[in-house]
Amino acid sequence: MRYTYLWLLAAGVVYGCAQAPPETQMINDAVAAIGGKAKVESVSTLLLEGTGTNRNLGQNRTPEADLPVFQVTQFRRLIDFAGGRARQEQTRQAVPPPGAPPAQPQQQNLGIDGEVAYTVAPDGRATRQDARTASDRRNEFILHHPVGILRAAMDPAAKVANPRQVGDLDVVDVTTARNEQLTLALTRATHRPASVTSMTYNVNLGDVALETTFADYETVDGLMLPKHLTSKLDKYPNTDLTFTKQSLNAPSTNLAAADDVKAAPAPVVTANVTVEQVGKGIWLLAGQSHNSVLVEFADHLELVEVPQNETRSLAAIAKAREVKPDKPLTKVILTHHHFDHSGGIRAAISEGLTIVTQEGNKAFIEDMAQRKHSIVPDALSKKPSAPKVETVRDELTEKDAVQSMLLFKVDDPTAHSDSMLMAYFPNDKILVQADFYNTAGAAQPRAPALNDIIVKRKLTVAKHVPIHGSVKTQAEFLKIVQSMKAATAN
Repeated sequence: MRYTYLWLLAAGVVYGCAQAPPETQMINDAVAAIGGKAKVESVSTLLLEGTGTNRNLGQNRTPEADLPVFQVTQFRRLIDFAGGRARQEQTRQAVPPPGAPPAQPQQQNLGIDGEVAYTVAPDGRATRQDARTASDRRNEFILHHPVGILRAAMDPAAKVANPRQVGDLDVVDVTTARNEQLTLALTRATHRPASVTSMTYNVNLGDVALETTFADYETVDGLMLPKHLTSKLDKYPNTDLTFTKQSLNAPSTNLAAADDVKAAPAPVVTANVTVEQVGKGIWLLAGQSHNSVLVEFADHLELVEVPQNETRSLAAIAKAREVKPDKPLTKVILTHHHFDHSGGIRAAISEGLTIVTQEGNKAFIEDMAQRKHSIVPDALSKKPSAPKVETVRDELTEKDAVQSMLLFKVDDPTAHSDSMLMAYFPNDKILVQADFYNTAGAAQPRAPALNDIIVKRKLTVAKHVPIHGSVKTQAEFLKIVQSMKAATAN
């Protein structure tokens, strides 16, 4: 009888092992498929080196055009899985439009050390980044890799749930010991990780999914690792990397954030809005990298540009109302859709303002207004309102007893934006434009194109009031154009 009981007990143990919960079995199969539990747990660090491309989100020629491309000529990411640290260094160069001069290479040096994200400048100075950046980098650099997600899923404090099948993929949700929520997809035929997805937040797009996919697995010291990594944010392609070298357990040097960086508080978004009257009924609202321009009409006010983010734009809107409290602010003029210039559109809609833009941006604005913002609730999600959009096809003149303003679509030979507006004020001979003449910049590659636009439209310009930089005279502008033409001729 005793032997029968022991046999039944042993059979029950075997049966129980065979009947592991489906979600647990999926993780077990994936771990076995890339090399086994002991091998995965023995990985202390992983060094990825290669080349590829990045995309420049929110900087396309039109809202639906392909994103501009950066060629990544050198890529290096060192991951310390146990320490929760990683550093990514890359050299990338923008692919210029046909006929444009080559762009200067960019050096990027980005790190994550536990809860601290930091960026290292070319001079070696490191600065702490905000909490959202820290969360995003931990996901992208560490958990959006087969080793990272499987190590996290094997942690006894993690939760694995909701097993399901999607096409030829087995899919499961993983909540890490740090309460990070990700979705892991496995190729059913091989059980290898096919992708990892996590949610994040974008000022313009709201709640978005970052999905990283894996392909071209190869054996590296007994572990199966993907050579090809691609990612997309929402519907937009993000990175495409091919690793020419993968190294396990490389020395984890140079990953820790410096003591002064750790001691520094995580930065928060702030706004500083200064006021400078530049013409009759025209004020430059500056103070940071992007400006707005307040325009007074006989019975109302309009604001050119609500850039960067909600904080900056709401501050600019409040300052506009402070400058002229006797007249209502009714409209915002969007120069173009690029994300650094349209980051305050939702804030403007929440304030009941009409958005004036080139007609090619109308669908973009309506889409921005409808997007879900629950990860970081913004002003429009707290006070929903339908967007009011007025469009300009080629040009529009608004004139009354106080002000005259010409809005015109830019015929852009630089391929920067095909749906851009500039504003010209004939009474004061002021031109307001974005990105063609950045008066704070050392180089002015689009200045000759802007001069051609001025000449073609027969505008008499006395002052340049830019969205980037300070007010400059036409004489100062022409001096730059002439020096560029002389350099080209030589």
